Amino acid sequence: MSESNPPVKKVIPLTVSTEPIEPPPGADPEMVSLYQAHKKIYPRSVSGVFSRWRWILVYLTQIIFYGLPWLEWGQRQAVLFDLGARRFYIFGLVLYPQDFIYLTGILVISAYSLFLFTAVAGRLWCGYACPQTVYTEMFLWLEKLAEGDRSMRMRRDAGPWTLEKFGRKAWKQAMWIAVALWTGFTFVGYFTPIHVLAGEFLEWNLGSWEIFWTFFYAFATYGNAGFMREQVCKYMCPYARFQSAMFDKDTLIVTYDKARGEPRGARSKKADPAALNLGACVDCSLCVQVCPTGIDIRNGLQYECIGCGACADVCDTVMDKVGYARGLVKYSTQHALDEKWSKAETIRHIFRPRVMIYTAILGAVVAAMTISIAMRIPFKVDVVRDRGSLARIADGGKIENVFRIQVMNATEATQRFHIDVEGMPGLKVASETDISIESTQARWVPVRLQLPYEGAQPGSHTIHFQIKATDLGSSVTEKAVFIVPR
Repeated sequence: MSESNPPVKKVIPLTVSTEPIEPPPGADPEMVSLYQAHKKIYPRSVSGVFSRWRWILVYLTQIIFYGLPWLEWGQRQAVLFDLGARRFYIFGLVLYPQDFIYLTGILVISAYSLFLFTAVAGRLWCGYACPQTVYTEMFLWLEKLAEGDRSMRMRRDAGPWTLEKFGRKAWKQAMWIAVALWTGFTFVGYFTPIHVLAGEFLEWNLGSWEIFWTFFYAFATYGNAGFMREQVCKYMCPYARFQSAMFDKDTLIVTYDKARGEPRGARSKKADPAALNLGACVDCSLCVQVCPTGIDIRNGLQYECIGCGACADVCDTVMDKVGYARGLVKYSTQHALDEKWSKAETIRHIFRPRVMIYTAILGAVVAAMTISIAMRIPFKVDVVRDRGSLARIADGGKIENVFRIQVMNATEATQRFHIDVEGMPGLKVASETDISIESTQARWVPVRLQLPYEGAQPGSHTIHFQIKATDLGSSVTEKAVFIVPR
């Protein structure tokens, strides 16, 4: 066959039937759902090293959150974000909206801390200090207090409604609502002085936004920690989705030693697992029962795992009971399990170049923030030209420009300031040059600058205002433009 006449391929048309598929005669049609039905998870109580650390973090974070608004610093609340006055008090530090750069620095530090901690040890934040985890632990403890342990709660939920069941459920809900409302009240107390807020709350004289945010934050706490729980971590939190981009085989995660544990199976405590061809895992499923997200760690790393270590705690307890070595479920890395590394080798490989780079960047940003705050000038200055006129001829034939200068005193003591100007020969301040501003207050000051009529050529000339705090010994220089008319 010649190249000019290639073979012709026969195309067979594909026909698709549009007729509905009928079930076989006598068979009932089956409904297939595209969504997995949610099953309530009943986490089992567990004790151990990681559980104790988790509760230490619960106590620590909540003592800080609930207690910080009640601390006094001088004659005011120690930590207060006064949005109405646009001033933010953090112990001895007073910040203004112009200090937005510090908020940017905090966000950068938070982001790099997240990258660093995730690269080193996975979702440590999620498992120990995330508000969702902390409040879920608190609400689970209240649920256990009202309804009993895991098995009792499961039996009670599966059984019919009785007076006892209703009473226990009502008591649980009352405790949940009380904690949620106190949490919302405390949250608003960071923005409204909490002593004032408490008085308004007792008199039921709260403002509309205070009512809204108190109940909104309370509702969010109640819903997330009481009902949604693990669903927030599994479906709503974006961190669970992109954590894999920050993981590698040297990241410390909760792992199951499959080589040691398999094949799993039940056996007598006195039985020899080698004779039964069994691994160390007794298949008790307690690791699944204690998991707050309901996963089986024996299936490998899953995005639902929050790294809380509850499965490691309960597995160590089981290993102690059957007389096996601990560490079937533990914090380790994929490389450590594959290469059978010792603990020292595992730790040495954790501090790899990627981690060191994150640490160096984080340290540099923290150092820059610390130095910036330490060297921060405790007052702010803004210069605005008067909108009434660009330039005018004043008494004595002098050229006059009018400016408005805002001086913000960021200290908690009354400060005196001196206003001066430089940049043109003969230019002088023809208005008040010495002003006094009370603590944490701001003041607009009209400033008239005068120049001899023949002092400069027509046009715009750059000048510099110098505002000096006489008591502090520091000064701020701001650039402006002096206009000489034609």
